[in-house]
Amino acid sequence: MEHQPAVAWLTEAAASAVQQHGTGNLLRVVLIVMFLGCALTAWLLLRGYKRKDD
Repeated sequence: MEHQPAVAWLTEAAASAVQQHGTGNLLRVVLIVMFLGCALTAWLLLRGYKRKDD
């Protein structure tokens, strides 16, 4: 089994997804990952501002 760089593997996976299912599924996956990333980033940032003022 050959070693493939991550970028080449990702490009090949995206190209095959577009060929098999059209752009709809690829766009859906990109949007889901984007929203999850934004939610995780917001959670991490807001967690840092939380203080206990007891």
